[in-house]
Amino acid sequence: MGSPGLHRARDKMQRAGVDPTAIEVFSHYYRLLEHGETGMIPESTIDPLEMESLADVEVDDEAASEALRGTVVIKLNGGLGTSMGMDRAKSLLCVRRGLSFLDIIARQVLHARKVHDATLPLIFMDSFRTSADTMHALARYEDLAVKGLPLEFLQNKVPKLLEKTLEPVDFPKDPDLEWCPPGHGDIYTALLGTGLLDSLVEAGYKTAFVSNSDNLGAVPDPKVAGWFAGSGAPFAIEAVRRTPSDKKGGHFARRKQDGRIVLRETAQTLKEDQDALADLDRHKFCSTNNLWFDLVAMRETLRAREGVLGLPLIRNVKTVDPADASTPKVIQVETAMGAAIELFADSRTIEVGRDRFVPVKTTNDLLVLRSDVYDIGRDFVLDQAADEVPYVELDVDYYKLVGDFDKRFPEGAPSLKQAQSLKVGGDWTFGHGVRVVGKAELPEKSGAQRVDADSTLGERAPAGVADG
Repeated sequence: MGSPGLHRARDKMQRAGVDPTAIEVFSHYYRLLEHGETGMIPESTIDPLEMESLADVEVDDEAASEALRGTVVIKLNGGLGTSMGMDRAKSLLCVRRGLSFLDIIARQVLHARKVHDATLPLIFMDSFRTSADTMHALARYEDLAVKGLPLEFLQNKVPKLLEKTLEPVDFPKDPDLEWCPPGHGDIYTALLGTGLLDSLVEAGYKTAFVSNSDNLGAVPDPKVAGWFAGSGAPFAIEAVRRTPSDKKGGHFARRKQDGRIVLRETAQTLKEDQDALADLDRHKFCSTNNLWFDLVAMRETLRAREGVLGLPLIRNVKTVDPADASTPKVIQVETAMGAAIELFADSRTIEVGRDRFVPVKTTNDLLVLRSDVYDIGRDFVLDQAADEVPYVELDVDYYKLVGDFDKRFPEGAPSLKQAQSLKVGGDWTFGHGVRVVGKAELPEKSGAQRVDADSTLGERAPAGVADG
């Protein structure tokens, strides 16, 4: 059974009612930690990866719709948005016209069902922290749930481990902080343990399309569904060309040892390989976290491995209270769901446009999404209205948290349709109707500042800038 620390962790999970399969998966990674496993993927073990583009693929319309009829949509919805100061599901954030991420996702799927005459179940993988709020918000959509299937299933939880001893941490001040989700790689364990994977297969569904709830570009697209069905692959991931903003993020590569595709995350990159990680000419593609997989193939693989897929370990070191750096350092045992691509010899990747990858990780991203860079049509799909998506960099001291961010844009986001970049240093509040053209930068000044209503920032001179 392992060390005393593992015994205590397993006992803690059993008392909390964690699924037995999830406990075995956690035990697998605990033993790796004990043996010094870091999950690192050295540059010397991989080669760059090239791939086909969706733009060059031809898919018959009826074949595409038929593929969509056999698809279930799963949204990862376990995040609280704590990095932006939130204490509930990030998907509850207002995006546009009073609609949240959840509202837009629900309406995207309801529209697709009508257009393609597809059942297209929508199921959320919630965490123990996001479930109640999510189900309450979705209650208004009476036709959303598909008979015989749930609207949600719960991600598992695992104990945080003290960095020095690997003992499960005790934190009486807030016992909830003793636990963490085991990364989105837990989706496979949770699908199996809850019985949902069996239910989907028995109901006749063939394919799962999985994406993050904070990525409104990840619509259940019939062309991608048709491509995947026609490929015969058991597993695929949509990829995009990396840009300078992706230099610090993960990327696809091909493992030299066996030729399989791997997904290397930043946390799996050695210090001496950071330059190679940032080389956009060498490693050209990153993951959108939009996944497609064959439900039967996944079930067979899980059963063969007794529920333990053995995805690469991600050793995430944080403090037990993320908001308090003085609290003890802990290890969060995590895996990435995209890493499952290496389990299948004939997995595929395909390059898609950036319109399918519009993640919101910071308030910089939120400002772009709330601006006129995107239109939302009757199908509730995002349409990029600007020639390019501008680079936005807001001063973290004043804009990082959603509450502070909202106070500084009381009249809504400025127009960014003609912007290349917007950099804001210091404390600026924006009036109604502000436009950004080309490149604009507001410097840090002493005290609060204001950008007057209807002013233009950027190439046409920063008119209307005033002290607050």
